Amino acid sequence: MKVNFRWFGHQNDSVSLEHIKQIPGINGIVGALYDVPVGEAWPLENILELKNEITSRGLNLDVIESVNIHEDIKLGLPTRELYIRNYQETIRNLAKAGVKVICYNFMPVFDWTRTDLAKELPDGSTVLAYSKEQIENSHPDLIVEQMENDSNGFSLPGWEPERLSQLKSLFNLYSQVSEEDLFDNLRYFLEQIIPVAEEENIRMALHPDDPPWSVFGLPRIVTNKENLERIVNMVDSPANSLTICSGSLGANPNNNIPEILRYFLKRDRVPFVHIRNVKIYENGDFEESSHRSSDGSINLYEIVKALHDYDFKGYFRPDHGRMIWGEVARPGYGLYDRAMGIMYILGLWDSLEQRSEKEKAERSSENVTNQ
Repeated sequence: MKVNFRWFGHQNDSVSLEHIKQIPGINGIVGALYDVPVGEAWPLENILELKNEITSRGLNLDVIESVNIHEDIKLGLPTRELYIRNYQETIRNLAKAGVKVICYNFMPVFDWTRTDLAKELPDGSTVLAYSKEQIENSHPDLIVEQMENDSNGFSLPGWEPERLSQLKSLFNLYSQVSEEDLFDNLRYFLEQIIPVAEEENIRMALHPDDPPWSVFGLPRIVTNKENLERIVNMVDSPANSLTICSGSLGANPNNNIPEILRYFLKRDRVPFVHIRNVKIYENGDFEESSHRSSDGSINLYEIVKALHDYDFKGYFRPDHGRMIWGEVARPGYGLYDRAMGIMYILGLWDSLEQRSEKEKAERSSENVTNQ
């Protein structure tokens, strides 16, 4: 299991590579090019510049998150052909730079959605939170404005201003798109890019919708085990894989995350995992918490145990963390709580390793005795 940490670049992140490198067990960076407009091909020279900056600090760049998908592809418009060709070129360029996994999503209009970027917990820390009532009684424009105002001056991944400036027209276009239409458009996209990913030995890892239900009436399909299975079967290839995000899927208590993870690990469809915790309330609200199992509604021990039982060789990163100790950073992406999250996850992994070694030694001793 390779430990990674998401980083937004030296010009757009409060966290430095030097700080990240000091986290015990760290292997690499989950990076991206944030200055390339959605839909354009990523230039090889820019990718290599990012890679050289990261590798010069002794870290790897094996995972990219995200190569965002143009809305015309999700909408199934004729103009999608150009954007799919650009996406294919990006895959080839990333492969030339040694990238192994591309995490992406297929969420219409909005990426992850929250109503509060700094909800204060009793201990004084702040977290990302979601109010079902607020979403139901609000308007998309108000949520966009709130996200911008509460971002601490940082850009937010998946909330590109140039795209969201067309909010009204996008909602009008999606009013004619059903979930089945969105499945069809995803299938068409996968049929065009998975052969390229296979040629380049890259695994595409689709991220679940966050939260895993319709927001503002928009169709969402990457929401549960049944839909995940339908998607990986659209193009039956290890290159057509998943990012299992415990927090995104876990916001719906009907999603059994350890069960889902084990199912797709067995099918070899999980090259990348986001591990975080959320606290779910009966009214449909949820808030993010520390990674510790007892602080949220998701049993992270069972998630790490599933990875250990399947001898997971892929990549994971801690996902959104709390804002603690006075840190000012991109909401959800501070250094301190995510670093503690890594140590909690590795502590679980190490205890499982110790148990395995002890059981192996006991079996070996029994065999000797029986002989």
